[in-house]
Amino acid sequence: MASEIHFNKVAIIGVGLIGGSIALAMRKKGLCGTIAGVGRSIENLVDAKRLGIIDTFTQDVSIGVTDADLVIVAVPVLKTIDAVKQAAAHLKPGCIVTDAGSVKGAIVEQLEPLMPEGVFFVGAHPVAGTEQSGAAAAFAGLFEGHRCILTPTEDTDKEALATVRKLWQEAGATVTVMDAEVHDWILGVTSHLPHVIAYNLVNAVAEVGNRHKDILGYSAGGFKDSTRIASSSPEMWSEICGMNKNYILEGIEGFQKRLEAMKRLIQAGDLTGLKKEFTKAKEFRDTLNHKHHKPHAGPCNHNHD
Repeated sequence: MASEIHFNKVAIIGVGLIGGSIALAMRKKGLCGTIAGVGRSIENLVDAKRLGIIDTFTQDVSIGVTDADLVIVAVPVLKTIDAVKQAAAHLKPGCIVTDAGSVKGAIVEQLEPLMPEGVFFVGAHPVAGTEQSGAAAAFAGLFEGHRCILTPTEDTDKEALATVRKLWQEAGATVTVMDAEVHDWILGVTSHLPHVIAYNLVNAVAEVGNRHKDILGYSAGGFKDSTRIASSSPEMWSEICGMNKNYILEGIEGFQKRLEAMKRLIQAGDLTGLKKEFTKAKEFRDTLNHKHHKPHAGPCNHNHD
């Protein structure tokens, strides 16, 4: 059965894990004609073409987006606005522009006014990823069973919103619509804060490790499981912290309070109190195993070129 949507030309700015995977998903479902890749790294773009992810490539945004029916901006969040600024004057009427950034408030606020007459922007965030980066890490099934959050405003074109919703559904995602600020608060606590904690936990162990050169050789599964996301792109996550700092700082303050409370229980030798805290956490964490959607396969690691 043919899909309800089809794009003659798609331009993907940032053919990394996310950009490459949505390209492959679109190809698999027959949603597009040709795909043009735009990026900084020639080596990565050559890989993307060799792997059949894109048909053509360029480092020039204006060339890549010319005549595109759909432009997907999948670069690190701080570079998203600049990429769209470069593209804006070259977008044809009827073109839909969407992104894949994990911070939405600032991006939506700044990108909507950049759209030329007859060009439509829809904010999006596919909540999926792995620790791997680059076009070589892309695969068509990345979004299957995961959420994609759309963050329209009162000014968002309804047909464009429906098209982007259908795009992510075709890629296998469960689509949720919410306000951009609500998105940033939720992701600040559930995704951005855990990454900050994971990076710091690794650094804390590394500092202790100065007393024993082979400390990682003794690390158990708990350390590996709780710090897996610290293998994500440092560039991407430093930019996310810059764009979503208020909600991340709010999360850090709350975490510090919980950590201080735990510290006091341990100092007091209050095993009953510790057991109560651990039990509460376990019960809440165990509810994740009963959700109807699959758990997050990895961090929101967009790792784009």
